[in-house]
Amino acid sequence: MLRIFLIFFIVTTLFGAEVQERRWLRGETFLTFLERMNLPGKDLYYNLDKDDQLLTKEMYPGVHYQILWNDEKTKVEQILLPLNSELQIHIYFDFKKQRYIFEAIPTVVETKQEAFMLRITSSPMYNIMKETGSKKIAKIFVSSFKKSLNFKSHVRKGDRLVMLYEQTYRLGNRFAMPDLKAAMIELNGKKHYIYKNYDDRYYDEKGYKTEGFLLSMPVRGARVSSPFTKRRWHPILHRWKAHTGVDLAVRRGTPIRAAGSGRITFIGRNGGYGNFIKLYHGNGYDTRYAHMKSFKRGLHRGSYVKKGQVIGYVGSTGRSTGPHLHFELRKNNVAMNPLKVVQISKKRLGGMKLREFLDLADEYNQEINFHLENETKFKKLQKVKRKCYFVNLK
Repeated sequence: MLRIFLIFFIVTTLFGAEVQERRWLRGETFLTFLERMNLPGKDLYYNLDKDDQLLTKEMYPGVHYQILWNDEKTKVEQILLPLNSELQIHIYFDFKKQRYIFEAIPTVVETKQEAFMLRITSSPMYNIMKETGSKKIAKIFVSSFKKSLNFKSHVRKGDRLVMLYEQTYRLGNRFAMPDLKAAMIELNGKKHYIYKNYDDRYYDEKGYKTEGFLLSMPVRGARVSSPFTKRRWHPILHRWKAHTGVDLAVRRGTPIRAAGSGRITFIGRNGGYGNFIKLYHGNGYDTRYAHMKSFKRGLHRGSYVKKGQVIGYVGSTGRSTGPHLHFELRKNNVAMNPLKVVQISKKRLGGMKLREFLDLADEYNQEINFHLENETKFKKLQKVKRKCYFVNLK
């Protein structure tokens, strides 16, 4: 079917059909949502593959979603359920097949560069929330400094802070976590800085790393053949799917080592993952290893393994186009980019990397100083016109 994506304002109508925007309810599941919308659970959940069923569990309370009704406002024609900044669920009624279709498609978002400066009157957390109206932005700022600074002991009234970040918007609303680029806070009149470097890690003004590392990479000599993304065109299924890990291409039979010490909670065949191991490391963290050729002898569910211990060998079992390791890192079952967390580096940058970082930090400092010198107050952005992307199915 030829699909033409149309853009229209959500406050108007399209061909007489009505679009509604709603919030996902706390405690709502995808199945209860389908039942409430009088939509068929068989076509839109039970007949889906395991990966798509897992996608439906990523909806969270408060997220805005859109429903397109028919002319009589009695039947749902389409629904857009955003999962993250890269992928959303699209449900629509196929008039030729006379049934509802489930698919994952790219999320249409807009990313803006934003910045603000303020003087602290109470606490960084409180003042940022008051100025921006965003708890997420406040949390990002505080968590970025918490390993090196004690706000409670050193912050005083009148100290200043500056934050430079990227914010994603969907239909005029803030969407997903902000991406902090640089920040400065005064404590007792002394300025402290952090900067996001080209390697996506945070460093202070001297090039010292400000956050710790959790694990090490599980295979040696591999190249990243497919990165972590919430939106990837699947080479076998030929549709949009989240890629919740990284694919590490390396020769068949290469030893796979535990990325950290932990206990095996699953070992065996697992659908499209093929031969699969799941390790739990404590504090909500687990790692997952897929498409393995075979497991190390003697391992079983409940086995404790140490960091660096061989747990299996690279293969191409399950849904795979060639020998590689699909490697995932999750915290409390939320997928994280392992390349941003799982790497080993020196405590301080050096050589060319340090010089490149200092040049980048200098660029950020120019903008930070502009806000400090001009006492620039945060100005709330006007919401962009709310556009919604649906498919012309008629």
